[in-house]
Amino acid sequence: MSGMEPLQHQVMGYDRAITMFSPDGRLLQVEYAKKTVGQGSTAMAFTCRDGVVIVADKRIVDPLIISESVEKVWKVDDHIAVTASGIVSDARVLVERAQVEAQRHTLTYGTPVDVLTIVKEICSLKQVCTQSAGLRPFGVSLLFAGVDSEGPKVYETDPIGIYFRYKAAVVGENSEEIKKELVKLYKQDMKIEDALKLGVSLLVKVNNKKISPERITAVYITTKDRKYTVVPQTKIKSLIKSR
Repeated sequence: MSGMEPLQHQVMGYDRAITMFSPDGRLLQVEYAKKTVGQGSTAMAFTCRDGVVIVADKRIVDPLIISESVEKVWKVDDHIAVTASGIVSDARVLVERAQVEAQRHTLTYGTPVDVLTIVKEICSLKQVCTQSAGLRPFGVSLLFAGVDSEGPKVYETDPIGIYFRYKAAVVGENSEEIKKELVKLYKQDMKIEDALKLGVSLLVKVNNKKISPERITAVYITTKDRKYTVVPQTKIKSLIKSR
């Protein structure tokens, strides 16, 4: 592809409507949404022998902000957590949709919802926004991590409604660099403690060892009790110091 083609597409107006395909079969608004995700702060999710773990960078740049007020990881249900990269306001709307779906399922069937049902619900909503005039794609990728009757699961959803199940996944800035490290360092039989250490160490590494504990948030859910648990800041501080 020549360097002039993206500009030509814009001049022709192919990037002005979500429903308009370019001559080479691309939805440019969707591609822009994916670029937005790549500029968001880093988030990782791991499946472990004894549960799931999420480690994320809140990327707080204003020293006056109270770090506890910045949300990067959310509780969907006791046994499901979600994190995001991209436009956080978009993520909040999708997370609230997931929370309502989890409550509806429990009230209707009397059992906790499985992780894939939540993922499909959110991806269906994302997909609608890629073919409806007057809308734009959600500029966010979500990582769902949970434990259901089939065990620990991690799913990544992209802005257009595609989802894949992963052993370990990362979205946001520096994701390509972190993926290379995960391929080398992730082990399927690692425990929650090991995944926490790995996630924190990777955030420290990609930030050139210049990251404060207040920027990192982490949660885990064990296969034993299936309860959403936030990792204390004291634990994160000790993990950073041990690097």
